[in-house]
Order: sequence, then structure tokens, then C-alpha cells
Amino acid sequence: MRHLVFVEPGRLEWQDAPDPEPGPGQAVVRPLAVARCDLDAAMAGFGIFPGPYPVGHEIAGEVVAVGDGVSHIEEGQRVTVPFQVSCGRCTPCTGGRYAACDPYYARAGAAFGFGESGGGHGGGLADLLLVPDADHLLVPAPESIGDVALATVPDNLIDGYRTVVDALRERPGADVLIVGGDAPSISLYTILCAQALGAGTVRYADNDPQRLAAAADLGADVIDVGTQFPRRLDRAPIVVGASLSVEGLHCAIRSTEPYGRLTVVTIHFSAATPLPMLEMYTRGITLHTSRADSRRYLPEVLELVATGTIDPLEVPTTKVDWEDAADHWLDPALKLVITR
Repeated sequence: MRHLVFVEPGRLEWQDAPDPEPGPGQAVVRPLAVARCDLDAAMAGFGIFPGPYPVGHEIAGEVVAVGDGVSHIEEGQRVTVPFQVSCGRCTPCTGGRYAACDPYYARAGAAFGFGESGGGHGGGLADLLLVPDADHLLVPAPESIGDVALATVPDNLIDGYRTVVDALRERPGADVLIVGGDAPSISLYTILCAQALGAGTVRYADNDPQRLAAAADLGADVIDVGTQFPRRLDRAPIVVGASLSVEGLHCAIRSTEPYGRLTVVTIHFSAATPLPMLEMYTRGITLHTSRADSRRYLPEVLELVATGTIDPLEVPTTKVDWEDAADHWLDPALKLVITR
């Protein structure tokens, strides 16, 4: 088989690899469409994790083989693949914290398409992908969802969904503020999810004309912050931080209402990232930052997409042919999907 491999920053190439054979509890999936996560471009462009490794972790595919003991997944079934690898049996998994699965612990979190930093699992841009614990991990795909839309669900759409779902259950109809600047597809999917879940006003702050225009087309009230983020914006009870800059992070913190909830979806790699702790303390702000828990939210997000409540393709989506993936994986795009 072939898979697309990150070799060094800015360089990807198709390489040959042995065909995987499913062992007990495992399945082999043929990817049909693979979406580029907002992190993928940075991983391949700047070498955040050491290569070489096969890329791609937002995967829609078809099961082509199953190992002994697999009883819920069948050959020929179309499925979506959670980007995080989990067993479904350990203490974190049985508590619904699949992203913290003990047996599959990895430095960057167990995941497809991250190389050894993600536990050494394969990548989605491959002829075949070996999936462990297939009965737990693989989720059958509703017939009404096409391959391109399906590929957007396992990571970035779920990432947008998790930023607002619990907060809106606690505070139905609350306003939502998204402080953008980075994580473009997650930010835009958050708008769709907030609207679908009954949020009040949804605001989107950024300085990029393309992202601002896309957010406005999705129905958000847009705020052009110009050359730098202000100290704060009008406060909201639910805030999503999607900026990599310290100024954007601080703006998001200060724009959160007293006793409000801020979810930060970007990764701040510096251990010295400053936080205005006194302001957070005096206003009782909850700041949550983590990877999205793909397997936890996958069934409910698939239901929302299947019923047409959320249409991920409302976010501008660039489709690229499978054979051209190496040439276009680093192209600028709000959302990029490689499809057969």
C-alpha cells in the first residue's frame, strides 16, 4: 500500500508500506476522504512533531477486513474514525474520558497521523489504515452524510461542538463570543454548532478578511479587531479562544463574563504563557483547555449532521483529488478535504 508521509517541514511524499493485517479486535479501513485538521498544516509546515510519519487524522472510510472477535463492525461498512485512539475499557474510557485512555497513552495523546508522538499509529492518507479496538472506535456512518462532510466530523467539527454544548445546556440561549485568529475551521464550525444548539447572539472577532467574511455568511456578528486585539470585547457568558497570540488569549479571558466559561482550542506551546490569574480569580472564570474528545461526542454530532441540523459544508471547503494530496496538503484553505 501507499501512504502520504511527512518527511521534513514543507515536504510530504507518497511512500510504500506493508499492507496491514487485522489482529484480534482490529479492523482495516480504506479511507475514502480525509480532512485536514487546523493543526495539520502547522505540523507539516513547521515540523511540530518529529518525522517521518504518515499524516491525516480526520477520516471517513470503508471497512475492508476485520480480525477475530470483532462483532459490531462488518466488512463493507462505511464508518467514521475518531482521531484519538482509545480502548473503551479502562477507567478514563468508562468515565467517558476517551482522550485520556490509559493503555494507549502517548506523549501528544494517542492519535492517528501524529507518528511516534501520537503512539505510532498510521495516518489517514493511506490506501489502508489499521484500527485497534474496532468495535469501540469505529462508528457506522449514516447514509445521508457524504464522504466529504463525514471526514470533517471526527476532529474539528467535534472540537467546535464541545466548546459550546455543555455550557449551552447549563445556560440555554446564552450569547457566544469566538475570539478567532487561528484554528479557522474550528472557529467557523463553532458558529454552526452554537446556532444549532440554540445560542443567543454569536459574535466572531478576528482581523482576517476571509475568515470574517465566512463567519458573516454563517450568520455571526463579526468584529474586525484591526492590527491587534483590544484589551477586551463586550463580555459574553460563553467564550471560545481560538488565537495563538498572548494578546488574543488575554482578550478572550477578559471578555468572559463573571462566572462565565472560556474554552481555549488553540495549543499554546510555551510553558511561560502568562495568564491574568487575579482577574480570572476575582470574576470566577472557568478556563478549560484540552483536546476535543472525539469518541465521546461523535454519535451525537453525527446525528445532528445526518438530520441536517448542522451542515459542515456551509464552511468554505476545498476538495482535492487523492492523487494530488502531496502537492496540496499545505495549500491555504479554511477547510481542505482530500477525496477519492
